[in-house]
Amino acid sequence: MVDYNDKSTFSTASGQSLQYVVLQVTLKEKFMGTGSGNLTELEAVINEQAAKGYRLHTIATSNGGSKGMLGGDRIQATLVFEKL
Repeated sequence: MVDYNDKSTFSTASGQSLQYVVLQVTLKEKFMGTGSGNLTELEAVINEQAAKGYRLHTIATSNGGSKGMLGGDRIQATLVFEKL
């Protein structure tokens, strides 16, 4: 039986302890140059869910568009975590 009151196992998205959790993270490209300026945020999301007993099952990315000249592109990372 799942203890929904145990906040240490709550998913970030729903606030419940579920078998699968789906999260979406927006990564912004660096202002100048190439590469993501916030991969540490993606790492933090993955490690937070791992600490709650989930493993990364699937990750998919898509281009989220640009803010315009020198604004940096947005990349959407969709992550599916599975409860261990």
